[in-house]
Amino acid sequence: MRIVKNGDVHVSVPYGMPRAEVDAFLDGNRDWIVEARRKTLEREGQRSAFFNRLPLQTREQMADARRRLEALTAPMVAHHAGEMNVMPAQVSYRAMVSRWGVCYIKRRSICLSLYLLLLPEWCVESTVVHELCHLLEPSHNERFYALMDRYYPRWREARRETRRLCSAGGTS
Repeated sequence: MRIVKNGDVHVSVPYGMPRAEVDAFLDGNRDWIVEARRKTLEREGQRSAFFNRLPLQTREQMADARRRLEALTAPMVAHHAGEMNVMPAQVSYRAMVSRWGVCYIKRRSICLSLYLLLLPEWCVESTVVHELCHLLEPSHNERFYALMDRYYPRWREARRETRRLCSAGGTS
């Protein structure tokens, strides 16, 4: 049983389980469901408040955000790519709320979320290094984290701060 982002309850049951058993299970866990839904909806409200701080409704707002993020990240990419001896074929920017960045290994390109503009510069830099490290190591394995430790030792702290800001709705 899980609560999804919109607060719905999803229950997986073995094929053929009688409906009465499922209902009894749900009834027995009613308090947990109510509390979990409350927390989920609260968390999603905080996330929405955070992301809504960057208006991206118009073409002009999107273009402005792209310009600002590129101005911020281009020097970071140049510095760290040189230090790591990798160079992305392309750096693109999109309004992504489910992730801060993506590395397309086969194309050797990275894409950064416009919402990085809501984070402190040192957290943005951590994301840039994270995506560049994927050009050296595609998986989140021991080698990948060793590369992160080498090229951006504060990455764990940056990840904690990013999560804190998102869950607090961006207020400090």
